[in-house]
Amino acid sequence: MSVTNHNSRAPGRILVIRLGSMGDVLHALPAVAALRVMFPEVEVGWVIEERWAPLLASPGARTRSPQMPLVDRVHLVNTRAWRQDLWSGKTREAILAARRELRQTEYDVAWDFQGAWKSAAVALASGAPVRLGFRHPREQAAAMFYTRKRNAEGAHVVEQNLSLLAGLIPADEERQRGIQFSALRQTPPAPQLPQDERQEAWAEGELLRHGYLAHDFAILNPGAGWGAKCWAAESYAEVARGLAKRGLPSFINFGPNEEELAQAVAKASNGVACALGSSVGQLIALTRRARIFIGGDTGPMHLAAALRIPVVGIFGPTDPARNGPYATESTVLRSSESVTNHSRRAKPDDAMLSIHPAEVLAAAQTLLLREGSAPSPHLFPVFGQSGGYS
Repeated sequence: MSVTNHNSRAPGRILVIRLGSMGDVLHALPAVAALRVMFPEVEVGWVIEERWAPLLASPGARTRSPQMPLVDRVHLVNTRAWRQDLWSGKTREAILAARRELRQTEYDVAWDFQGAWKSAAVALASGAPVRLGFRHPREQAAAMFYTRKRNAEGAHVVEQNLSLLAGLIPADEERQRGIQFSALRQTPPAPQLPQDERQEAWAEGELLRHGYLAHDFAILNPGAGWGAKCWAAESYAEVARGLAKRGLPSFINFGPNEEELAQAVAKASNGVACALGSSVGQLIALTRRARIFIGGDTGPMHLAAALRIPVVGIFGPTDPARNGPYATESTVLRSSESVTNHSRRAKPDDAMLSIHPAEVLAAAQTLLLREGSAPSPHLFPVFGQSGGYS
């Protein structure tokens, strides 16, 4: 079904545009999951950077299935490679092929969560007659490409993305759909992530190789998008040692260019934690099996939250009210002296570094004991709480 009159009927085909990165894609998933509830018949495509595609589909998946649970189509782009060789014939052919693929699907609406000029350009290139985005996007020039705009509502970015869903409700159904929309905004459905048998087997094999039990280990994530969001390696190591004393081993997760940092944490932990690199698909499978996640404001933390794994978030220059773990059991630690700043400074945030490992262990203890999820209370003596953090 292809319907272009947005004001009279729900669209039959919707193109989601959120190219990356990991956390940003994960923050858009609840809105798409809510869309599936409101309009079960809708066909959903998603334009995404190749490196983040495993968040939507396992390699080779072509139809809705556990391997591609949320969308009907995935359109891959590689804008990083295109920018590096923008004027070559190969790049031009790749861009034209991507545009052809989008137009052949005949999308009714392009739904742009990214709010950047390049994502808005993708919306325009798709040929969708309705292009929906925020009234005040991250890059204001993007708004010129939209035919329909909505104000971002809510403090957290997930809530803001959910508010954009209102722009897809036909005008003659606003009253009828209003109660359902309000309920979905209050309690959005948990987003589904792909289950790839190969990645699941890899995770089981790693647990066996290291002698860990499923749902009986922690994931510590010392890396982050920029240096100011990183907590000290020695502090992570102290947390790993504290968890190990109480019967909970740890994996130190690392992504590209983070192996040296992860190995430093593993070494400082005196061998009680193991550094483990993984692909995006492997990290999904591993995180599913974790008991708790501890780390800063970065993609793997948001992945843990999406999978409803308890999270201890260690925050510095970014605002947890907007970027904190969403819809999972969590505790966020942030110094009252930290100042919100998105300038991507390489220098560590001094206020963030003042957070003591004992506070992180205490937060982990509280989460693990909640609803009987800790091995046994005597393994986790109560730590003293120090003030100044929220």
